[in-house]
Amino acid sequence: MTDFTKTRALFDIPEGMVYLNGNSLGPMPKAAPDAMARFLNDEWRTELIRGWNTKGWFMQTNTLGDRIGSLIGAAEGSVVVSDTLSIKVFQAVGAGLSLVPDRKVVLSDTGNFPTDLYMVQGLTKLKDDGYELRTVAPEAVLDAITDEVAVVTLTEVDYRTSRKHDMARIIEKAHEVGAVVVWDLAHSAGAIPVDVTGTDVDFAVGCTYKFLNAGPGAPAFIYVAPRLIEQVEPVLSGWYGHEAPFAFDTDYRPMPGKIDRMRIGTPSIASFALLEAALDVWEQVDLQDLRARSIELMTLFIDQVEARCDGVTLVGPRDMNERGSHVSFKFEHGYPCMQALIDRNVIGDFRAPDMMRFGITPLFIDEADILKAVDTLEDILKTESYKEDRFQVRSAVT
Repeated sequence: MTDFTKTRALFDIPEGMVYLNGNSLGPMPKAAPDAMARFLNDEWRTELIRGWNTKGWFMQTNTLGDRIGSLIGAAEGSVVVSDTLSIKVFQAVGAGLSLVPDRKVVLSDTGNFPTDLYMVQGLTKLKDDGYELRTVAPEAVLDAITDEVAVVTLTEVDYRTSRKHDMARIIEKAHEVGAVVVWDLAHSAGAIPVDVTGTDVDFAVGCTYKFLNAGPGAPAFIYVAPRLIEQVEPVLSGWYGHEAPFAFDTDYRPMPGKIDRMRIGTPSIASFALLEAALDVWEQVDLQDLRARSIELMTLFIDQVEARCDGVTLVGPRDMNERGSHVSFKFEHGYPCMQALIDRNVIGDFRAPDMMRFGITPLFIDEADILKAVDTLEDILKTESYKEDRFQVRSAVT
């Protein structure tokens, strides 16, 4: 049984703050400063270029990938870490298209994170051969998977509403018609149990700065099903994925039969130090316990807000099994209201046009935090303090 009192103690959250934004950027693990200091003082400073061998830097893309793989049900040797999530989306969709060369349609949904759609739009323009990005409502995805579709690319948990796609059903339908599926697990990894092996996932990508708590700009990961890895053509071919990286051949040959072929360029070893510290927390977490606790806290939050806070409306499913681990409420004055909450040390975020979003992250959030957040929201709504001029000013990041 996971002891969430112990996991809470592993994070450095400012005194008095209720941090309900771990779905966007996780808090700093207390071990992070020492991890970075060790990298600076005991690795880079002393080893310099030797660190690629003596400190194992060269294979950290894979060793850290395996640690993330254990959180998403991936087999050893099927996940690598590096680059950004946007790059990994481009890479996975491009690889998927190469597996179905006689089709031109990439299917997604209108609730997908916009960057994922932007990357596909850019990819189809580069191919310049009649490729089409087709988007439908999230609820219509299953019916839209036809034998025209080459790749289905979806974010499992909607970044705004928290609605969760039925991964198994979508994969089954896609495979029935010969399509490939790419899953974005940005709001899944570290939030809900994922089983990429059991559900027969083709490709999955995700970030490590949200629920995995590895810091702003932390590296992304990509999973490729072992049954596909020998066929996959890397769309972005860099030296780090070459069969013989230090032969310095002028022609690219992907690493045969290994996830290494999905590596691209030199990774950020400094960011790996922080990621390693963040992943250490997960050594003592059972994902089923995490999910059960998340549902308890989401239920408490929704019930309390709906009982006490007039004017706000729940977004997304009421069935907790159909949602991820964040909760959003619509409110006409959502942006200034969120600024008023932040001013009082209850940290969530805002998503246009009118959604206040709150991450429910059991590693460091408990019932007391939930009740304090609701108390604060109730008071802000009753006093209408969100109408103050200072809360109307839009920041660059919302």
